[in-house]
Amino acid sequence: MKVEWRTLPTVLTEEEMLDKAFSRAKKAADRVEDRDRVFRTRKQLTRMVQTAADVLSTSLTETVKVWPSLDQSPEFDVAMIEACVGTDAYRHHLSILDWGAVQINKIATQNARKITRTAQIPLMHDARKEAYGRMSSIMGRVGASLTWLGESRETLKRLPHLDPLQPIIVVCGAPNVGKSAFIGALSTGTMEVNHYPFTTKQLHVGHFLHRRLAHQMLDTPGLLDRPMEDRNAIEMQAIAALEHVGSIALFLIDESASCGTPLEEQLHLLEEVRHLLPGTRLLEVTSKADLLEPRPEGWSTTKEAEAAWRDAGRQGLPELPLLLDDEGRPTVSAVEDVGLEALRLHLVRLCAEGRSNDALSLPDGWHRSDLEA
Repeated sequence: MKVEWRTLPTVLTEEEMLDKAFSRAKKAADRVEDRDRVFRTRKQLTRMVQTAADVLSTSLTETVKVWPSLDQSPEFDVAMIEACVGTDAYRHHLSILDWGAVQINKIATQNARKITRTAQIPLMHDARKEAYGRMSSIMGRVGASLTWLGESRETLKRLPHLDPLQPIIVVCGAPNVGKSAFIGALSTGTMEVNHYPFTTKQLHVGHFLHRRLAHQMLDTPGLLDRPMEDRNAIEMQAIAALEHVGSIALFLIDESASCGTPLEEQLHLLEEVRHLLPGTRLLEVTSKADLLEPRPEGWSTTKEAEAAWRDAGRQGLPELPLLLDDEGRPTVSAVEDVGLEALRLHLVRLCAEGRSNDALSLPDGWHRSDLEA
């Protein structure tokens, strides 16, 4: 089940739900016609109680239904919920809404019975007032959960939109090594920028298409580019989430050290990332190839091959010669657009190797047309 936090409807407050319920109840009563005063009053008050209960219970149950079930959500989304708002609190507040809907329906049944079993109009009004009071009391107990869900919705809708059925490339490295420039250069559209709900950092998500399959690139500043001792528990939980989502992790290294982090510290961070993402294939890439002295030996060869492939209409999946540095790592220049096409195709092949071709092992939705190669 793909989570679409941004499409979640606004969560009504306790007061808004009560106003909505009692307003509709009054309108329902106004539509009752009967010449006999006792029968008319009985019908009016019964309809008011039942309508108010129906509106409240439906509002509560519908709110629960539109919020994703943790049992059916991808591991990445569950981990991000835990990092942002807490899965225990998430389950607790949704269960409170379910409880409230059940209690309100019980109250409606009990008090509607009181109204129908008496011929005394004052007792009918007393039963209606009692029902409204008890419903309001239940909503008072549910109100805190509605507020929590409303605030959590604002937090969760700022999470990145990632499709777990499509390849996801986690881009990491020390600060200022060129991650955002790299993602921007590879992306075929405008990058999506979100603020982490648990840090002041920004999150960049870029996409590029190959044969109609979107490859998502996720930049994680403030998470994988910080020393272990500087990370808090929430950031560690977010890092755990990345382990469930990445098809491949790409670690950028700035050999020129123009980023401000010595190469030795960058390599130490590389080992930390390798330890933090044990289940994700890790590819080392040298950024800022244009700053290397001398420039990589295959600069002209790669540049010409990429230009020829672009001129031919970017057809197929050729093995363009990767631009390699002196250490044998793939390297790119986002500034001069050299090595990017070759690396893009290399990433496509690596992601394809990790995709299962066994239909029995694929997740729901695997047959979607946008996944066809």
